[in-house]
Amino acid sequence: MKLLVSALEHSANVHLKSLKQYLHNDVELIGIFDKDLGNSIVDLRALAIMGFVDAIKKLPYFFKLNSQMLNLAEDADKILLIDSSGFNLPLAKKIKKKYPDKEIIYYILPQAWAWKAKRIPVLEKTIDKLASILPFEKDYYSKSAPITYVGHPLLDTIKNFKEELNEDIKKVTFMPGSRKGEIKKLMPIFKDLRKKLNIQASIIIPKHLSDEDIKNLYGDISDFELLNDAHKTLLESDFAFICSGTATLEAALIGTPFILSYIAKPLDYFIASRLVKLSHIGLSNIMFTNFNDRDLHPEFIQDDVNVENLLESFHKYDRSKFLSDSKALRSYLKHGSSKTVADMINYKKEYV
Repeated sequence: MKLLVSALEHSANVHLKSLKQYLHNDVELIGIFDKDLGNSIVDLRALAIMGFVDAIKKLPYFFKLNSQMLNLAEDADKILLIDSSGFNLPLAKKIKKKYPDKEIIYYILPQAWAWKAKRIPVLEKTIDKLASILPFEKDYYSKSAPITYVGHPLLDTIKNFKEELNEDIKKVTFMPGSRKGEIKKLMPIFKDLRKKLNIQASIIIPKHLSDEDIKNLYGDISDFELLNDAHKTLLESDFAFICSGTATLEAALIGTPFILSYIAKPLDYFIASRLVKLSHIGLSNIMFTNFNDRDLHPEFIQDDVNVENLLESFHKYDRSKFLSDSKALRSYLKHGSSKTVADMINYKKEYV
């Protein structure tokens, strides 16, 4: 079986690797994915973008890539789209129009409930199987929609969780993001914060960055221990300061108390603040407030991301409450999703 895969983001490929172990041996991946998984048609490093402005600049490149994927769909038995709605939803519409009998599975769905509710009818009409990783997401779709909650992929990859916390905070981890723009904006603040805290500190360095990238983006980081394994490091840390993204949910599930910090380009933030209908930007907060009347963790955005605010929040933090809430969030998500989605690919079986 040939499976056309569109997995543009690093996090999407982490989940794809977990899913792949449950696929039948005769499943061949074609399309866009990490080179460790096979012969991708593109180097994922060329796809990295941050915000609306970068996305606009790269539109011609993505249009060409979209056409390549449409051509590959002719020989594919099934199509698997993972996250990246800006690229994958237009691709799905083209594939469905040209090859109406091709089964399309969408895993890690577009957050249409947060951005554009009008996309939901399009998803219902275009996608054959909608694999939701958020328990509340199904409520936004019609009763006849081909959607099911499959579990959350992070519960496939995170194997160890905190059951209790150290009395004192002795090790702090900083995660300034995986995109170059994020890192450049947060590192000066994180460096100053590390000096004020005067605690053993580590930085999670994305594995895809070269030595030259690290030097240019981070500058002098001799005061930090440099690590790559986010899950292991978070488990061994007493606290974390994290850029918005998947890492915040990883920390929330592991049980490491953290503060979310995010600085977007002014234009990107202006556009997003008018499109997104959410009171939080952290996914763990969005999920937690769905079954609770309070936040799971603090969030600081744009000009509020400064050393003074982060220090004050750090000193006021109720870590015991956070750990209890973390366990509640894990219970809410129930289980991982890889095997269920693999079964959707392996077999012609209805899951809705």
